[in-house]
Amino acid sequence: MTRFSDVAPQLAAQAIELPSWAFGNSGTRFKVFGSPGTARDPFEKIADAAQVHKYTGLAPTVALHIPWDQVPSFEDLKKQADDLGVQLGTVNSNTFQDDDYKLGALTHTDPRIRQKAIDHHFACIDVMNETGSRDLKIWLAEGSNYPGQADLRGRQDRLSESLATIYERIGENQRLVLEYKFFEPAFYHTDVPDWGTSYAQVSALGPRAVVCLDTGHHAPGTNIEFIVMQLLRLGKLGSFDFNSRFYADDDLIVGAADPFQLYRILFEVIRGGGFNSPETAFMLDQCHNIEQKIPGQIRSVLNVQEMTARALLVDTEALTAAQESGDVLEANRIFMDGFYTDVRGDLAAWRETRGLPADPMKAYAASGYQQQIETDRVGGTQAGWGA
Repeated sequence: MTRFSDVAPQLAAQAIELPSWAFGNSGTRFKVFGSPGTARDPFEKIADAAQVHKYTGLAPTVALHIPWDQVPSFEDLKKQADDLGVQLGTVNSNTFQDDDYKLGALTHTDPRIRQKAIDHHFACIDVMNETGSRDLKIWLAEGSNYPGQADLRGRQDRLSESLATIYERIGENQRLVLEYKFFEPAFYHTDVPDWGTSYAQVSALGPRAVVCLDTGHHAPGTNIEFIVMQLLRLGKLGSFDFNSRFYADDDLIVGAADPFQLYRILFEVIRGGGFNSPETAFMLDQCHNIEQKIPGQIRSVLNVQEMTARALLVDTEALTAAQESGDVLEANRIFMDGFYTDVRGDLAAWRETRGLPADPMKAYAASGYQQQIETDRVGGTQAGWGA
């Protein structure tokens, strides 16, 4: 029987990257709601993200989104992050908010527009060189709405050429990470709709190109843990974007919709060698539409930590013996025992031994930081994206 004390050392090394955009205003395509104290620029986003790490010890890096996080000096932004005890992480590109990209960016039929999109990724690589970031993450809102609207094969060919041009520019210690999403904003077809398409594209590029798995980017009923297993088996699972979905890409707090799914995913991550591996990065990708941003991020990283602890507690020797003997019910019982183990008390006590609050949510609420930023951040334009 595995005990919590046996797995605590592995939990101590866990790191979950936060998305800068989670600290701005966001919403649905119908409405973006503002909230008091919301960050007004990338520097304030970094300050808010540092609060999550301060109370959880789980979030040492912050991902950037360009141009949302464009600043005159990334050296100054990096210095502020360092001073606050965090670092700048993944750089995310944006080719979905420019009128030129209405019919595609890296897949567009017009060479000028394709080059414009490629040049944007070159600019993102320049940012990576300034910040020391390893990963360039690409999500493409490209596809078509009607049968016959687009040449499906031609778009894949142009995507391949564009990605190859970008891949040639990344450094020896950098990676190109290609995300996928099965639909939206295009509704008939999406150019990178699934893990197989992403895998096919990055495999053609080379060893420094990998797949990003966003847990919200799948059709209902998809066995995501199977995809996790397969990509780890193939050595191409570069990163996670953790969030929850009920119907579509809801970008909700991790574990909110299906904690058991999160547990199953993390079990396969551990089984496949992706946990605490530099080759498989953990990151959140969330938009807090109506809840407070900093507590929302705290809750998310704690949910990932809790389900990781439960998955680590599975008696894998007994599970393997049951699997190999064909004892279906015993194998399932052993697997479920990990999920049903309540580790909240153990985690609270363990946090205190590491100089962290037993209850990070309560500690943040009592800190006065939220009230302070609501007072101080009056005026200016809050960060966010338009709906």
